[in-house]
Amino acid sequence: MAAEYERYAEELRQGAAALSVELSHTQQEQLLAYLALLNKWNKAYNLTAVRDPAEMVSRHLLDSLSVAPHVQPGGSSWLDVGSGGGMPGIPLAILFPERRFTLLDSNGKKTRFLIQVKLELKLANVEVVHSRVEQFRPAEPFAGITSRAFSSLEDFANWTRHLGDLDTRWLAMKGVQPDDELQALPLDFKVERCLVLKVPGCQGQRHLLILRRTS
Repeated sequence: MAAEYERYAEELRQGAAALSVELSHTQQEQLLAYLALLNKWNKAYNLTAVRDPAEMVSRHLLDSLSVAPHVQPGGSSWLDVGSGGGMPGIPLAILFPERRFTLLDSNGKKTRFLIQVKLELKLANVEVVHSRVEQFRPAEPFAGITSRAFSSLEDFANWTRHLGDLDTRWLAMKGVQPDDELQALPLDFKVERCLVLKVPGCQGQRHLLILRRTS
């Protein structure tokens, strides 16, 4: 078990360095503790189709951390929509303890898991919300809204429009560049940037689309 932990730790260290993401020793331990919880709860709660913890390092931890540069310049309040098993919200909350992250999901099993992660990792900057996104009414707009394989861009924009304003950035994590989805983007949204993400250890394409409201 110790050998496996060190193997995952080394993969995480090397991957984070390749992404130019600096992790403290505490953050590394928190990320690996999250990985262990994800692996443990996945057996009963079906949080992810990935079953191999070694594969989870690249496909979940490093994939989530790959968008960190685009969270860095943002405001203090972020929403992770359809958070599921907590990607990218939990790794980003660990990386940016000074920011507040709201993790929203309509699946009760998944929000119970997220609450357990919050408690065990002592993530004071995380709030877990069990709700459909259309029914969620926060007190103020978020500085940034993330999604990872949550829905089409059209649905992502339409369902979360009320959660942001003209200063909000929407970060949609995708596999291949979704050209068809871009054609259906609502008229009051624009694509500010479309970026290719290089995720260490990940096979296949990864893209990040940064959206803004225009009106």
